[in-house]
Amino acid sequence: MNRELNDLSAEIKKELTKKRFLHTVRVTVTAQALAMSYGMETETAGIAGILHDCAKCIPDDEKLSLCKQYGLGISPSEAAYPDLLHSKLGAFLAAKKYGITDEDVLAAITYHTTGRPEMTFLEKIIFVADYIEPGRPDLPKITEIRELAFHNLDKCVYLIMENTLNYLEAEKQTIDKMTIAARDYYREQVEKQESID
Repeated sequence: MNRELNDLSAEIKKELTKKRFLHTVRVTVTAQALAMSYGMETETAGIAGILHDCAKCIPDDEKLSLCKQYGLGISPSEAAYPDLLHSKLGAFLAAKKYGITDEDVLAAITYHTTGRPEMTFLEKIIFVADYIEPGRPDLPKITEIRELAFHNLDKCVYLIMENTLNYLEAEKQTIDKMTIAARDYYREQVEKQESID
């Protein structure tokens, strides 16, 4: 682990529960493995991974208050389910508290929960790593998704979004419009890819 990542890891450990910190470490390692498998450098993936949940353990009422204080917009789904705010608040804190200036890292933190259409490579890596890290409980199609992650990132993103939306619908939970838009975008990408193959 490079020094910056090591320092960030030590700081983040103080902000998270033990369970959340262990998840964060697993996401970091998974993100680095994914980056390496696609021939990309691993340092940036590691930094985005270690910071992706930096606001997760802030109580929901405080998340709402901080987002209002710092002028971070709150969507209807975020107002109904404030835990979703940990992504955008996390990106804000990554910049303000941890000195991160890399826009790609900040975007990867912002969209690691909802996803979005046209994600960057790093955004996809963090989104996928958060879902497939080895400590996650068995999820529908998880074996297929984990295998796909190292071979077809777009299809992997699409399947994760399908699973997530199916789960949220079954549980009658609030669904963020961004996730629907992202699912539709990646479904189209996969269909285009499969029509060429």
